[in-house]
Amino acid sequence: MSYDERINDLLDDMSVFDDWTEKYEYIIAIGRKLPPMPEKYRKNANLIKGCQSRVWVGTELSDGKLIVHADSDSLITKGLIALFIRLLSGLTPAEILAADLHRLDACGLKEHLASTRANALSTMAATICKAAQAALATP
Repeated sequence: MSYDERINDLLDDMSVFDDWTEKYEYIIAIGRKLPPMPEKYRKNANLIKGCQSRVWVGTELSDGKLIVHADSDSLITKGLIALFIRLLSGLTPAEILAADLHRLDACGLKEHLASTRANALSTMAATICKAAQAALATP
């Protein structure tokens, strides 16, 4: 599934909720379904700096696609990183770098997060994009 199809599906899913309490519950539910992060990625080098919670993001290239593994000690943050995994994991590095991540703003997520969580959201996206850039640079 392409990024455009994935973001359209996510935005459709989010549009069925009338208020932000329901949307938060949905995001937390997505996080709860996140597969356990392999221990080899749960190390200090993979901790995202500047997040209020502890967030680990590890990536690997498999068959030309970037696979994203992540976890957090906060339910809402785990849900947020699960959104990025849903949108980006399994795409090629070039597809990730071409993805318009600002389309996620259409659901109003950034406006309804505390500033520290909104900053963490941007940092998570930047971390995944940096991994995609590194994968492209690797022969």
